[in-house]
Amino acid sequence: MCGIAGILAPGDGQGLERALRAMTSALAARGPDGEGFLLAPPMGLGHRRLAIIDVDGGKQPLFSEDGNVVAVVNGEIYNFVELRRALEQAGHRFATRSDSEVVVHAYEEWGDGFLEQVEGMFALAVWEARAQRLLLARDRMGEKPLYWTELPRHGLAFASELKALRHVPGLDARIDPNSLARYLVYEYVPSPATILRGARKLEPGTSLTIRAGEAPRVWRYWDLPIAKENDARVGHPEQAAEILRSELRRSVKERLVSDVPLGIFLSGGLDSSAIAALAAQARGGDIDTFSLGFDVPSFDESGEARRVAQAISSRHHEERISARALLELLPMVGGLLDEPLGDGSIVPTHLLARFTRRHVTVALGGDGGDELFFGYPTFQAERVAQAIFDRTPRPLASAAATIASGLASALPVSTRYMSLDFKLKQFLKGMALSGAHRHQAWLGSLAPADAVAALSEDVAREVGGDLHDVIDERLARSSARDPWDRLMVFYARGYLGDDVLTKVDRATMAVGLEARAPLLDRRIIELACRLALPLRMRGFDTKHLLKRAMKGILPNKTISRRKQGFAMPIGHWLKTELRPLMEADLATSRLRDEGLFSPQPVRRLVDEHVSGQADHRKPLWTLIAFQRWWQSWRTL
Repeated sequence: MCGIAGILAPGDGQGLERALRAMTSALAARGPDGEGFLLAPPMGLGHRRLAIIDVDGGKQPLFSEDGNVVAVVNGEIYNFVELRRALEQAGHRFATRSDSEVVVHAYEEWGDGFLEQVEGMFALAVWEARAQRLLLARDRMGEKPLYWTELPRHGLAFASELKALRHVPGLDARIDPNSLARYLVYEYVPSPATILRGARKLEPGTSLTIRAGEAPRVWRYWDLPIAKENDARVGHPEQAAEILRSELRRSVKERLVSDVPLGIFLSGGLDSSAIAALAAQARGGDIDTFSLGFDVPSFDESGEARRVAQAISSRHHEERISARALLELLPMVGGLLDEPLGDGSIVPTHLLARFTRRHVTVALGGDGGDELFFGYPTFQAERVAQAIFDRTPRPLASAAATIASGLASALPVSTRYMSLDFKLKQFLKGMALSGAHRHQAWLGSLAPADAVAALSEDVAREVGGDLHDVIDERLARSSARDPWDRLMVFYARGYLGDDVLTKVDRATMAVGLEARAPLLDRRIIELACRLALPLRMRGFDTKHLLKRAMKGILPNKTISRRKQGFAMPIGHWLKTELRPLMEADLATSRLRDEGLFSPQPVRRLVDEHVSGQADHRKPLWTLIAFQRWWQSWRTL
């Protein structure tokens, strides 16, 4: 796991080395074990290394035998042993034992087609010196980030984090109004946009190629293989469970390869417990598991994690976190964020990563299970919405939703985790919508109209188009036609890629910890994309196939327990301990001076929340997280 950066600067290359070294230094936390450079105008490549495989010999950049092809890689190539064997048989000679070196020789052998061969999580760059051609690529699901910006004379700069691009001369680092509006809706900036006008994200499963002096071309080398209308679905429960069990065992085993200490994030939920149990089986119980305990009972899962650890005989490590520790970290959340992110669970995720890093350098987690196998409560809500609202004429359904929302507003406001009033009010938010738009209303902070209203007049004037257009564009690109398949695309390409995986990458790499996600293996994804609906969710039973696959491996109580997210009591704290921070960050005078947000709508959210009139935890934290990021960004 590492950080990469590069500049393709046609012309004399003046200032190339200075800018590249500054960019690479900005990524030091991602790679504390050393740095390496290629300085060969017009191309410069930089690399910060977190040594995982071939600790002594795997320094980057990595070169082909004749020096024509050079690569820097952030991530892990899990099938490198098989690829290396095939490439050696084809006559290639390796200089290291590093998994990343297969990228160099695979590019030599197969050209751009090598991307179809590699399995792993990665962001990578390959420079072909004689052809003066640069290739960038990002893994299929977006576990590793990659940002880029165009330069004069068809040049280009890229880096693992947005803040590294700040060292690129001429970068347009102004806030993008369209991105800011979408951030308030989604709680993240949807790819390929970034919060800055002058930078973009490379999307998952895509590659960018550019020759010196020519315009870049972005193309998709992989997409979710959703079953087409007439394709056969996997529908036999026992057969499907056995296939999934086998693929999970293989995926976990591949991700246990490491030359440094390795452990498992264990929350006690189904996904992380499944990974921990299979890792313990693969290593005969010789595995370390890590969890956090909280002193807020409705948010604490540590007891479940201990029970699973005992059942699988792992060496379990637990750290108790007080409300004070969480509160002390919250004001510093801006320093964890490379872009604004309104997901408050980044704080406990970072604390878990920090605790885990004291013992190991690599950690496996359960990310992806909720999106691939329908684990979120919103999928259960979809069942209700389809049964009640989708069978009712739209005007009547909208009127019913309005009346129901009015009645729900009379419920007492609670700040407990997933309280009844919170769930009911969130549910009713999406009732005038359908499909993925409805789920976005359930997941997000502000409705599009409210998001624009929260912006200052000058910023709002520049916002164009429907703020849900990102959803529509992603679905239009997909082959998915079945409504449930379209929801899988929405979650996998939106919430998973732009929120969950971004959160995990930032929280772990800030402490130099590599996180791996066995559930995001390509063959597991391919299976999930072909499942008949009852194997994803039977009635209101979510993750039906994953639960069936884990029978006999995990305790029945773990398999059947209700899902709980990795959250904090933000709603309560905004009324109490966090209120001074909120009042300072969202003060009318500050918002007026900064010129991004309209003070009046923001003040209304604050007042209604503090008074107990409404629960605005999501939009308020989304605004605070932006302010924390904005303050940190301006001081870089």
